Amino acid sequence: MTTLTIRDFRAGDAEAAAAAHRAGRDHLVLTPEVFAWLNGHQPEGAHYRCLVAEVDGRVVGSVRCGVVTGTTTRGIGYANGSVLPEYRRRGAFTALLAAAERHLAGHGVVEVHSWVDEEPGSLAFATARGYTEGRLAHFAGRDLALPLPEAPALPDGVELRPASDWADDPYPIFLVEADAIRDEPGEVEMDAADYEEFLNGDWARPDLDRDLTVVAVVDGEPVAFSAARTDGADRYWSAFTACRRAFRGRGLTKPAKLESLRRAREAGYRRAYTSNDATNAPMLAINAWLGYERCASERKFTKRLDC
Repeated sequence: MTTLTIRDFRAGDAEAAAAAHRAGRDHLVLTPEVFAWLNGHQPEGAHYRCLVAEVDGRVVGSVRCGVVTGTTTRGIGYANGSVLPEYRRRGAFTALLAAAERHLAGHGVVEVHSWVDEEPGSLAFATARGYTEGRLAHFAGRDLALPLPEAPALPDGVELRPASDWADDPYPIFLVEADAIRDEPGEVEMDAADYEEFLNGDWARPDLDRDLTVVAVVDGEPVAFSAARTDGADRYWSAFTACRRAFRGRGLTKPAKLESLRRAREAGYRRAYTSNDATNAPMLAINAWLGYERCASERKFTKRLDC
């Protein structure tokens, strides 16, 4: 007899929830510390909730869900999660997803977005539960022990500096992100970036390494950056690479990403990972030049809750 319980995440669940999240996904860099931190650092309007599946007293999976903020589009939510491979096809994630959908519907969500591994079983699971297949994204990794490309010459007037130089006032970094994120590939226009959300949600993340996050500066003004998150041990994640619209086409993101990787290698990190939308040809080309090789893919699925 097996007992399945769906309940809210507790701090003591962090190790198990992170293990389920990363099982079979070496390219994902999300530590137990961040899993726990996320529960207390979401915008009020996000109505964020993490649920766990417990089988016979053991946490075997989780789902993180909430309302999408940073946009003027209303009624969009997300639900992402995973279950340990040996506990799949036993109803755990079906129950988790149903609970997440109920939570989101209760906060006005009419459309749920979920990223699904690009493999037959996961795709079939999502389709069978009313989700519609959408855009594709690719993960890529590289061994930081391998040689890095030769650094290109910086354009005149450009310097590269660590984001830690703006530790006391990161507003100039926020301005770069707020401008760049408007053009990120996706179904929802991110047109309402909020500085407080940036401070509490991005800048304050415990896995953000400000010394490895490299900022391209023109005449003293940040205009591009390559953000780095790490597990604090040997794994590095290229979280977001951004460039202000007015400064694109000047070759600023390539040296910033390269310098971030160089600093990561010097700091002792051994594996680097990143992810890009399959339609983002310029960034895919830069990552190929940096030596990244595709290692996995995922697909966005959506479901209407008001049908």
